[in-house]
Amino acid sequence: MVRTIAASMALMASALVVPQAAQAESKAAETDVMPMPELTIYHLEGRRSERVVWLMEELRLPYKLEYVRGDLRASMAKVHSLGHEMPMVPTVVIGDQILVESGAILQTIQNRYAPGKLAPARDSKYYAEHLMWMHYAEGSLAARLFSDYRAWRTTPPTVRSRFVDSEAVVQYSENYLAKNPWFGGPEFSSADIMMMFPLNVATGLNLVDEKKFPNIAAWKEKIRARPAYKRMLAAARPDGMIGNLPPVSQRPPSERK
Repeated sequence: MVRTIAASMALMASALVVPQAAQAESKAAETDVMPMPELTIYHLEGRRSERVVWLMEELRLPYKLEYVRGDLRASMAKVHSLGHEMPMVPTVVIGDQILVESGAILQTIQNRYAPGKLAPARDSKYYAEHLMWMHYAEGSLAARLFSDYRAWRTTPPTVRSRFVDSEAVVQYSENYLAKNPWFGGPEFSSADIMMMFPLNVATGLNLVDEKKFPNIAAWKEKIRARPAYKRMLAAARPDGMIGNLPPVSQRPPSERK
């Protein structure tokens, strides 16, 4: 009986070793930095490709930037010249691989070449919120904004939507910033890089009244003061916005005071 108990305890102890070893290997993998291959960003001024330039500036990683200053058509021709079946911006060439979708590009660069930077730790309570805002930026916020923009330009609205509209998706962002200094918690992260573009669209295209969203306005001021953001503008938007979309002339009555 003693031998049986001892054997059982030994088995239990050995079973614990495997998960602990696996956890150690997993944590090591999370912090392993892969060698940085040549990275080229195909860019249009004032578009989502700015996110990738900004990330590289924040991380101080080397990159090449391909665009024709002040000429969106010529810049887009550079993208088409790659022969990729989905010519869009941003398109990034990392080594011998062509990638699209800014959120996926940012996470690839972070996870491979700068693990642990510009993101909360995985065991942090802010990690899930950070990821949520990374995806909210395009999946909910930009999608709603551009949908409303197209509809409101065609038929100026007189009543609010019964469903989620531009003001509602921006208000959700405003409410989070009332309790947190950055998207994803107490520290600046790549979620803030993702969120800047659609929140600029919201106010720049007159989809919402910026005066009604003071937390977002204050957050934008902090963003504009960042040295890496200034370097991104100097490299990627030296002449300001190119080919601006016209703002909507009318939006629904606001529900915000």
